[in-house]
Amino acid sequence: MLLEAINVTKTFGALTVVNAVSVSLNKGDILGLIGPNGAGKSTFFNCLTGDLLPTSGQVILNGEDVSVMTPEERAVRGLARSFQVPQTFETMSVLENVMIGAFLRTSDTAKARRRAYEILDLVGLVDVSSAVAGSLGTPGRKRLEIARALATDPDILLLDEAMAGLTATEVRHAIELVRKIHQTGMTLVIVEHIMEVIISLAQQVIVFHQGHQIAHGTPQEVTRDPAVVSAYLGKRAAANAARGFAGDPA
Repeated sequence: MLLEAINVTKTFGALTVVNAVSVSLNKGDILGLIGPNGAGKSTFFNCLTGDLLPTSGQVILNGEDVSVMTPEERAVRGLARSFQVPQTFETMSVLENVMIGAFLRTSDTAKARRRAYEILDLVGLVDVSSAVAGSLGTPGRKRLEIARALATDPDILLLDEAMAGLTATEVRHAIELVRKIHQTGMTLVIVEHIMEVIISLAQQVIVFHQGHQIAHGTPQEVTRDPAVVSAYLGKRAAANAARGFAGDPA
């Protein structure tokens, strides 16, 4: 088991935002987290990354309890994340941004540079490696955010709404990139509002509603679940999602 959440609960005062959610992932799995705004999916995601600590429950990474570890400590142990709003170093070059991630595994500048170039080639940014990061548009900044995370050589990559702010065409290109990353053997956790992304990529999906896990299964199963249709999708969206499986399998 690569990653396991066991009865993860997060409260803020008297408000329970995530209520006893459990999931397990093996190497190569893709987990999607969906739900309406305020449903708890992002809070659960942040409990996995260490940006929030669970009030109760456990997060197990590669057999080690990391529940109270910082994001930096989890990164050393093989967990990396991207942010919905890219956290790029604006005045540094694209290459230098990615090298920062690579320095987690090596203090050798030449090795970090080689690794950064490999990752930039993977994400399609090698041609702009010398450009200042702040000069990139939204799609490029999103890719750079993912590249820096990948440069840490993680076992598992968590993507926080990596498609937000992209056009429909850019979303399709981003989906292709995530598939390419998955083909390297990467395990992924994806939190998204865009159903096309979850349907296209996820092997298993957790649906959140008011802090609770109301469904857990394949994309096909959860989009046909009456509780999910009622709480989140609506009948028309569920029908559209179901039609999408025929032409775009996960």
